[in-house]
Amino acid sequence: MTTYVKEPFKPVKFLERDIELERRGDGSMIMRSRIPLKPYEKHIPAFFRYWSEAEPDRTWLAQRRGEARDWRRLSYGEARATVDALTQALLDLDLGVDSSVMILSGNSLEHAMMTMAAMQARLPAAPVSPAYSLMSEDQAKLKYVFDLLRPGVVMVQSGKPFERALQALDLSGVTVVHVDDAPSNVPSVSFHDLAKTPVMGDVEKSVEAIEPSTIGKLLFTSGSTGMPKAVINTQEMMTANVAMAQQSRPRDEDAIVPIVLDWLPWNHTMGGNAGLHGLLADGGTLYIDDGRPVPGLFEETLRNLREVSPTYYANVPAGYAALATALEQDDALAALFFKNVEVLGYGGATLSDDLYHRMQSLAVRHTGHRLVFFTGWGSTETAPTATSTYWETERVGLIGLPFPGIELKLIPTGDKYELRLRGVTVTPGYYKRPDLTEGAFDEEGFYKIGDAGIFVDPTRPEEGLIFSGRVVEDFKLDSGTFVHVGSLRVAAIAAASPVIQDAVVTGQDKPFIGLLAWPNVEACRQVAGKPGASVDELVSDPRVVATIVEGLRAHNANNKGSSTQIRRVILMTEPPSVDGNELTDKGYINQRATLDRRAGLVDKLYQEPPANGVIVI
Repeated sequence: MTTYVKEPFKPVKFLERDIELERRGDGSMIMRSRIPLKPYEKHIPAFFRYWSEAEPDRTWLAQRRGEARDWRRLSYGEARATVDALTQALLDLDLGVDSSVMILSGNSLEHAMMTMAAMQARLPAAPVSPAYSLMSEDQAKLKYVFDLLRPGVVMVQSGKPFERALQALDLSGVTVVHVDDAPSNVPSVSFHDLAKTPVMGDVEKSVEAIEPSTIGKLLFTSGSTGMPKAVINTQEMMTANVAMAQQSRPRDEDAIVPIVLDWLPWNHTMGGNAGLHGLLADGGTLYIDDGRPVPGLFEETLRNLREVSPTYYANVPAGYAALATALEQDDALAALFFKNVEVLGYGGATLSDDLYHRMQSLAVRHTGHRLVFFTGWGSTETAPTATSTYWETERVGLIGLPFPGIELKLIPTGDKYELRLRGVTVTPGYYKRPDLTEGAFDEEGFYKIGDAGIFVDPTRPEEGLIFSGRVVEDFKLDSGTFVHVGSLRVAAIAAASPVIQDAVVTGQDKPFIGLLAWPNVEACRQVAGKPGASVDELVSDPRVVATIVEGLRAHNANNKGSSTQIRRVILMTEPPSVDGNELTDKGYINQRATLDRRAGLVDKLYQEPPANGVIVI
């Protein structure tokens, strides 16, 4: 494991950890902060309108455009004029109280402005994963969410890629809006024409009429266990969550303007709520990263980081795996990256100890101090962040502690706790699905999120909680031994670092534990010494295999029980499937859906004698 001098952390102002733990007679507990939640805005457009008047020339958003891929910068003032015109255009359509604005394409300047306009017009913005349109063979999920919403407006960035998806929908009575080019055989109007709509007094009246209970967004769950659910996000949910985040890590008035480079999709709650809303509330600048933490696309992120020095940077663990490798090889890039960074964040899955230490080693080398790794926990139903690590901690995998205004119920289940949430940021329910809403809450109104946790130190609850996987993911071996999937998966990936990017744990009703794993392609190429090697070549390369075997043998030597020992591995060449529900938008692997879809590989993993392609530890 990489080592580094334990220099002090760069100072960060955090909320005090003043935690109350109410213990009940049935063994359950309620955890809450004694510090009250500070007052919060009435609605999200209030932030946008404030900064458009206070700092009209400041860049709100930037995105690479055109053949030269130069940055197109959008100021708060410029955006305000366009957003108000779009708001007037939406109001002129007179869509009705049950309508919405459905956005099919990914993050863009126009996506952000249409979202703000929809909220100003008191129409829910409903961003939908582009994968439902572009990567799906049958558009089944797209058709389902469209029929559920029956939106009045559907927006696409570029009409051509979405032609097949649009033609699969019943668009009668729907206004289709395109930005860059019109789709063939589908009537549409230009975004730019709508942005020329003369602004009347209707816009101010509509903004003034926004209530805390007004639905601001309809955000879809990943559909990992069926069709996606439309989660109601009220304005109060979203603004209260912004206040919670600001209160947990307050900024000084004279602090530099926040600058963020981010790829997380806005159809997902972390990117669209925590990321976009949080930066907007602080009057910051967001550079839209068209890169992704996957081979062939992360190069775009690295190009951007050579021009943008963020004050805050967050990514999923797969992104940090690629970033750490790049920074270790390029001192100039690392110096630019660490120039202004105050805090690092991660989410979507647990960061491995190996990646944490590598990033801290880089931070010490280039800044002389360590950086706090900040993470939060929640879901689409909680707007999203309910708990976070608002203190200096060297541990990864933490859930943290509840924000002010949040109550966390802990229900004992074996040697860990099922977690449930109640508070102002919890959704009132699922759109047009009262049956699903009823089943999502317990008798006290706590949302049943389905995750589990354990205390860092049961005698010191202020040390926080550790994520312990999904309640439904854990299983028993044929010996009756329980396997805690969440913690084991993280440990296994770290042990085989850097050649495994992600994995699912196998072994239900089997004699031992195995892994179905995806290789970290770039790391495998480096280990194998084959810069241009294909995935098929890499999964059988002796040096890649040896790295896995050596790493997991060391893991097994330190974990003697059958519930923690990894005996066999298959490296998979097929990436996670969107249609197969294996992959969520934030990059989290669905354990159950993957095992069901790849049942043949699971069977192969347990064949005797071991089949070709099975790595025996």
